[in-house]
Amino acid sequence: MKTTFDIAEAQARLPKLVRGKQTVSLRQENETVAFLVPRDRMEALLETMEIMANPEAMKAIRRDQSSKGKYLPLSVLDES
Repeated sequence: MKTTFDIAEAQARLPKLVRGKQTVSLRQENETVAFLVPRDRMEALLETMEIMANPEAMKAIRRDQSSKGKYLPLSVLDES
């Protein structure tokens, strides 16, 4: 299925586009004006933005990527 539609064409196909699993771009006068994004993809994007906006989360990610993080086995949780 193609992923770019003129607004009028998208309106006519909206039920099928909404059920689809692809991100669709909507164009008006040869300019992209909107996107129709599947719910799962949108939830993933929002979660990623939330993590990226959290300085502590980003610090932990950078620490992990630099191999400076310390990992312990799950069994240490039972020792408390």
